[in-house]
Amino acid sequence: MTAVEVAVRAYATLGEGPTWDPHAQRLIWVDILGSRLHTYDPVSGRRTVMATEQHVGAAKPRAGGGLVVNLRDGVGLYGAPGSGEPFRWLHRDPVPGRRANDAAVAPDGSLWFGTMRYDEAPRGGSLSRLNPDGTVRTILDDVAVSNGTGWSPDGRLMYYIDSPTRRIDVFDVGDDQLPTDRRPLATIDDGFPDGLTVDVDGCVWVALWDGGAVRRYTPDGVLDRVIELPVRRPTACAFGGPDLADLYITTARTGLEAPHPLSGSVLVVPGAGKGLPGPAFAG
Repeated sequence: MTAVEVAVRAYATLGEGPTWDPHAQRLIWVDILGSRLHTYDPVSGRRTVMATEQHVGAAKPRAGGGLVVNLRDGVGLYGAPGSGEPFRWLHRDPVPGRRANDAAVAPDGSLWFGTMRYDEAPRGGSLSRLNPDGTVRTILDDVAVSNGTGWSPDGRLMYYIDSPTRRIDVFDVGDDQLPTDRRPLATIDDGFPDGLTVDVDGCVWVALWDGGAVRRYTPDGVLDRVIELPVRRPTACAFGGPDLADLYITTARTGLEAPHPLSGSVLVVPGAGKGLPGPAFAG
């Protein structure tokens, strides 16, 4: 039986976006509706919490230090601690009733950021690519709940989730780094696919909202592992630790009348597999 442990005992309303920061050797994660950005050092146990400007969908390390954050009204930058660099917007595009959701850094250092409406209306969200200079290209404009995005180890495939479709989709990636030939990798009928991560074998790990589990699918779309969780609403997963072997899982309490005591915490499965080093945002 797979051992599931508590990494961070918390009461996040909508914990999301676990990301391993290899430079600082810490986990970064957010509470979207709590407008909080969290860090956790598994060696020392040190935790930090910072209030963000708005509801925050994701936070990722920057190559030069600091963080890039996907906020309600766009994407902004925080400088490294002690740098004196103030928060600034890199791309601002406020739309009433819309907020940020999951984001990921591509192999080329660009940020792929998702949006969705608060009411989760069909076609109310998008997936866009943000370059370090602030230029943006919309990749998908007919999304309901933009969620997990990731790339195969060789960068030639991109995986993506629009949660209400109940699918993990896969695209081919060309030399221009743009995705083509969208097709289903796997369809899920027990819960909704949410955040995902890809391991060194090219397998896709996905957290199942209302499914109480994390699943791993092979590059051929075959389900080959299930990790049952004590909480109903896991939101995303990512490998971390010095060897990228520990699987961290964020969870949510929102919308539950009687949430499990660990709902809103960060869980961890030690030695679950082997993750890929995550690139930093080049901006």
